[in-house]
Amino acid sequence: MTVDRRTLLESAAAAGALGAAWTLALGLTPAQARAAAEAQGAAYDDAPFTLGVASGDPRPHSVVLWTRLAPEPLAAEQDLPSVVEVRWTVAEDPGLRRVVARGTVPASATLGHSVHVPVTGLAAGRTYYYAFSALGRTSRTGRTRTAPGRRVRRVRFAAANCQAFHDGYYAAHRGIARENVDFVVHLGDYIYEHGRVGGVPEDHVRDHEGPEILTLGDYRRRHALYKGDPALRAAHAAHPWFLTWDDHEVVNDYRGGNGGAPFVRRRAAACQAWYEHMPHRDSFGDSALPDPEIHRVRDWGGLVRLTVLDLRSHRSAQNLPDGTILGAGQKAWLKHTVDNAPDAWQVWANSIMLSQLRGSPGGPYMFTDQWDGFLAERREVLEHVHAAGLEDLVVVTGDWHSAFVDDIRTDYDDPGSPLVGTEFTAHSVTSGAYSPDWNRTNGPVMGAANPHLKYFEGNRYGYDVYDVTPERFSAHMRVIGDRRDPRSPVTTLTTFHVDRGRPGSYEDEATRNSPAQYRRD
Repeated sequence: MTVDRRTLLESAAAAGALGAAWTLALGLTPAQARAAAEAQGAAYDDAPFTLGVASGDPRPHSVVLWTRLAPEPLAAEQDLPSVVEVRWTVAEDPGLRRVVARGTVPASATLGHSVHVPVTGLAAGRTYYYAFSALGRTSRTGRTRTAPGRRVRRVRFAAANCQAFHDGYYAAHRGIARENVDFVVHLGDYIYEHGRVGGVPEDHVRDHEGPEILTLGDYRRRHALYKGDPALRAAHAAHPWFLTWDDHEVVNDYRGGNGGAPFVRRRAAACQAWYEHMPHRDSFGDSALPDPEIHRVRDWGGLVRLTVLDLRSHRSAQNLPDGTILGAGQKAWLKHTVDNAPDAWQVWANSIMLSQLRGSPGGPYMFTDQWDGFLAERREVLEHVHAAGLEDLVVVTGDWHSAFVDDIRTDYDDPGSPLVGTEFTAHSVTSGAYSPDWNRTNGPVMGAANPHLKYFEGNRYGYDVYDVTPERFSAHMRVIGDRRDPRSPVTTLTTFHVDRGRPGSYEDEATRNSPAQYRRD
């Protein structure tokens, strides 16, 4: 049954559950905020593990396990001892009887009673199950998987991005939880920081979360609200995740640590809250805060080499002749990664669009907050890719709230420049896209202005599943029927393929008649 925001709010008001319109409105007690969240479809796990469990950054013999003790999930601070001992268990079976590792770790109020356990000594390419216990309670059981230690002939993974809580229910994450994939890549905009401006737009499914967030307590509550959606917790518990971020984890369109003291404090709060709520591995451990280390390279069975990029922390202002989106250190690291690439599919996890996107033929760029605002550096990096002889490059991207398929060329202003890869930009989980009228009008305009653009579809929401073999990389665009329905079915809109050793993509013949606002013939 489809559940809309109005019905939920009216029901909650009739029951006396809402003391204000916003879920996280100022003045609500944690219990009142939780009642408001539950009126909008949130449902938390049993205390103190209300926010669930997760795993991340899988390697052949190691994976990071995460949870956070939050008996009152929507409280800025928990009514707990300053340090709580948490036991963790890893086993070969869901019943946790064939235990392979266990231990105890302190959960400190300093980091919101979050727990990050880098478990080592695991077997490569194996599925494991895990759980936590503390304060006389046990968490749900999560499932994870280590990376293979030998060459494999198939890798499947999902990519998700942009999941505004107020814009819909996480049926896409419900689909991801049920997918048979090795891992998930989240491409950013895990939360949204802004407050309500004026009235709630009619296309918002759930009431807006609350006012704009600024402090560590604010960001903790926003993360906890998002994790109140059962489908998101299910997707975390089902698969290990790789993570990058975009801007809304902090504030719209921000760049690095540039700004006055209030912004520096806000960014530090946002980064800490992000770390407290994610299964993130950092080579510097907790001491990496307030600057978690995002970029990394991970190998999956000699078939996929995943390069995770951080396109927010180190960037300069945009539209400068010598501007940088990567920062000097990350750019040197990326070039070194390209120079030493193994014989495998090279997959870049990229939070914002790499490909050029002009709004009209010969006209201006649409959004220079993307790589389009850093033209010289983009050309430098892609020319380095070509000069190094890097083959089989696929870039997976989020941010746009619509699906694009683009050829990657060293110089987008020269259609005859070398073709070095393919970019797949995935639909958003829920975050609002442009209207169907805008998409219908501007899809052909973008196609005419961008000869490297092969496909655009902006009327749907969902995620991508990538199926990789030694011969072919396939992108399956999964879409939900209705973001107003938490149990909306998932279908495959279309599929694109890239053949090994041949840069460029093509659409599967079986899906070429699927709806789209632009496809290049």
